[in-house]
Amino acid sequence: MSYHRLDPHDLDKTPDYPCDRRGISDAAELAALHLATYEMAPGEQLPRTYHYHERREEAFYVLDGTLHVETPDGEFVVESGAVFVAEPESPHRAYNPDDADGPVRVLGTGAPKSDIAHPYEPDGE
Repeated sequence: MSYHRLDPHDLDKTPDYPCDRRGISDAAELAALHLATYEMAPGEQLPRTYHYHERREEAFYVLDGTLHVETPDGEFVVESGAVFVAEPESPHRAYNPDDADGPVRVLGTGAPKSDIAHPYEPDGE
């Protein structure tokens, strides 16, 4: 058996990421589950690119602030305490607008962990 007790604030930030990302699954060496915290200042986005996954199911639990998620179906506004879910093959880009009142904090999870993100071009539909 193996257990971990981690404080995301004690973890190193992910280098070259568009916001403050702390990889919980990386620190715990999880093989199947992606789990990380994200903090986005106004004008920052969560992913490196507007993207989709072939098999990964993703969920973003908003801990504080308001998350905006761009999709081909329109924009979702996700308030603190709510969850946004993206099923496989569902393009999305989570962000904090330039004119936001403050940062947004999110706990993101997804599985399988190994399913890479594919860039999505909205004009390429």
